[in-house]
Amino acid sequence: MKPSEFAKPFRVADGANFHLKDFDPEDTLGLKSKEHAQETLERGIARLSELQEKLYAQDRWGILLILQAMDAAGKDSTIKHVMSGVNPQGCRVTSFKAPSAEDLEHDFLWRIMRFLPERGSIGIFNRSYYEEVLIVRVHPEILSREKMPPRLISGKIWQERFEDINASELYLSRNGIVVLKFFLNISKKEQKKRFLERLDEPEKNWKFSASDVLERQYWDEYMRAYEEMIRNTSTKCAPWYVVPADHKWFTRLVVAEALIHSLEELDLSFPKMDSEKRRDLKKAQAALKREK
Repeated sequence: MKPSEFAKPFRVADGANFHLKDFDPEDTLGLKSKEHAQETLERGIARLSELQEKLYAQDRWGILLILQAMDAAGKDSTIKHVMSGVNPQGCRVTSFKAPSAEDLEHDFLWRIMRFLPERGSIGIFNRSYYEEVLIVRVHPEILSREKMPPRLISGKIWQERFEDINASELYLSRNGIVVLKFFLNISKKEQKKRFLERLDEPEKNWKFSASDVLERQYWDEYMRAYEEMIRNTSTKCAPWYVVPADHKWFTRLVVAEALIHSLEELDLSFPKMDSEKRRDLKKAQAALKREK
């Protein structure tokens, strides 16, 4: 299998027909060797480094990666490994926690849009505005803290937010921001295993929060919310990848290959010098050589 084909099966091309049950969290496309996956990932990281350098130099496109997942699905480690070869100067990771008092004085997209990537750079959102149709949907009491006029909170609010998100992502794509979205699809069984590891290993205790366990009782509600989210917001200009997350080594490989494929489609290149610029460079070169 070609490296680029690792991501294709998990791309949701038609959100209208999406069903989460069709995607297995344990899937590895028959790849059984973690070592083989690591070799492929390392080659991908090298390729990603080359492409990012051209992206930065060309200064025309921006890349936005959005990662959403249940706790312990591996968002942090995926970012750490996939982006390990990228120049930090052209990449920024933003993690979104609970909204601040200032955030709650604005619309739900406001706090996220302030951190969009610049042209020539890669922006990574560890969680995003999609929390507004996930945790807020599972815990609708959160809406009362968002200070929305009561008459605007109706049974249509989730569909309206889907429409607002789609419109904003279409806007971004029309302005040169490539939007890639990844749902790291972990099973409930694997999440439990990782939680226990965090409790059993002292060096991992800091990763654990008692609230993580409390949220497990809402697992089915979250899965329905994720399914509705992907069904309504996976579009041609901003597709979702439903990435198997029970094997972290495979998760990283899929995310890396999806990003590489998208960058390669942009036909990136280093800026070409016009005749005037080349003359200036030759003059500068000659001046340097004359120095004693």
